[in-house]
Amino acid sequence: MPQVIAPRMLPAMDLSDDDAVLMLRYRDGDAAAFSALYAEYKGPLYRYLLRHVRNAGAAADLFQEVWSRLVATRARYEPRAKFATFLFHIAHNCAVDFFRRGANLRSEIAAQDLDSPLLEPEVPEYQRPDRVAEFVEQQSALLAAVAALPHEQREAFLLREETGLSVEEIARVTDVPVETAKSRLRYAIRKLQKSLSPMLEPGVLPARTYA
Repeated sequence: MPQVIAPRMLPAMDLSDDDAVLMLRYRDGDAAAFSALYAEYKGPLYRYLLRHVRNAGAAADLFQEVWSRLVATRARYEPRAKFATFLFHIAHNCAVDFFRRGANLRSEIAAQDLDSPLLEPEVPEYQRPDRVAEFVEQQSALLAAVAALPHEQREAFLLREETGLSVEEIARVTDVPVETAKSRLRYAIRKLQKSLSPMLEPGVLPARTYA
């Protein structure tokens, strides 16, 4: 009898992940649990999509698509990874589908002026442009440098910075080996350091973190 190879499954997780518990509650019909998850992740998710696809309209559409997919599949949810990993895996798949659609749309996005400001939701007060002019300059330079990264490196960096996912979790989200995810992060950090070196403070974007 031929050997049957079981599909690869993520290990069951410790339910000390409060967000996974919230998702289980939502799966079982608690609408308030969904509201709590949405409130926590709407900012990081939108910023990840906006900086990844570099188009505000597309990011807004993908933002809605991610939540729609989560709602549609909630009955099958099992906490086999951190909730953030689960959510951003959906976002990754939505972004992959987006980049596969239409060469004309991709060309339009690639030609977008990287100097144009990106609108982002609910920026903390200490990050308001009217508070620190120097911060605005640095933030604009960082956004432009991130936007200029190759697709895979940009995504790895954004998943790390926007969600705090580990290298192993980034590998799960993007369906690549851990060493590949680590390499993408390392190259992204090196390129950002090179681009931002004139204004980079010591200790910012440490490459050793991703080595």
